[in-house]
Amino acid sequence: MRHQITGFSNPTIKRLRSLREKKHRKREGLFLAEGLRILTEALDSGRTPKILVVVEDTELHPLAQKIEDATVAAGGDVIETSEAIIAKLSGKSNPQSIIGIYPDHPVPLDELERSEANIWLVAQALRDPGNLGTILRTGDAVGAGGLILIDDCVDPFSVEAVRASMGAIFTQQIVQTRWPEFLTWLRSGPGELIGTSLNTDTDYQAVRYKAPTFLLIGNEAQGLPEDYEAACDTLVKMPMMGKADSLNAAVAASVMAYELLNQNRQR
Repeated sequence: MRHQITGFSNPTIKRLRSLREKKHRKREGLFLAEGLRILTEALDSGRTPKILVVVEDTELHPLAQKIEDATVAAGGDVIETSEAIIAKLSGKSNPQSIIGIYPDHPVPLDELERSEANIWLVAQALRDPGNLGTILRTGDAVGAGGLILIDDCVDPFSVEAVRASMGAIFTQQIVQTRWPEFLTWLRSGPGELIGTSLNTDTDYQAVRYKAPTFLLIGNEAQGLPEDYEAACDTLVKMPMMGKADSLNAAVAASVMAYELLNQNRQR
C-alpha cells in the first residue's frame, strides 16, 4: 500500500533525509540507495528496502514495479512524493525517481568465511567515498569475497559510497575492524597478505599469488604505515612510466585485483 507525503516538514521525510549523516545512519541502522539500477541489484541479491520512495503521478518502469511489489510483500512501506522532496533526500538537483532505505549489513570479522573466495580486498584508512564505492565495484567484478575496512575509513553506507558502488554494496560482504584484530584473525587461518607500496622493487606481475589472497590498499595520501607494510607477506608495486609516482587508490586496487583474477584463471 502506498502512502503519499507532500510536505518537506513531514517527520518521515525529515527522518529519511537525516540518513545522509553518518550519526543518524548508525543510530537507525539504515542507509539510503537511489536509482533503478542499484535497487534492482539489491533485489537480485535478495534485499528489499524497508521503505521505498517513488515520484508521485509517474508510471513505474516494470523493474521499479517489481521492486515495489517485493517491498510490499516483505512488509515494507512505499511512499510517493514530489520530485523536489526526492531531490532533498538524494542531495542531487537531478535525482533518480526511486530511492530505497535499507538496513545496513556489516559482517563481523569472526563470521567471515575466507574459503568463500580467492580474492579479498582490504583498505586501510580510506577517506574518499568514491574510491570506496569503486573498490566495492571492482570486488564484485573480480568475484572477490568482500571488502575489509581497516581503522578509520569513510562510511561504506554513505550516499556517495553507495552511489559509486553501482549496486556492489549489496553483493560484497563488508567488514569494519582495527588492524590488530584483523592481523590476529588473518594469521589464524590460510591466506597471504599482499601490500601495495612504493617501498619495494618487486613488480606486481613477478609474484605468483596464493589463494586466498588479501590485497591491502593504503590511505590515498599516506599509503600504508611502516608497521603495516612489515606485516605483509609480500609488497609489490606497479611500474610508473611517466611523471606520476603512484596511482589513485581505487585504480591501484583494480589493477591488482585483475592480476589476481588472471592468475586464478590460468591455474
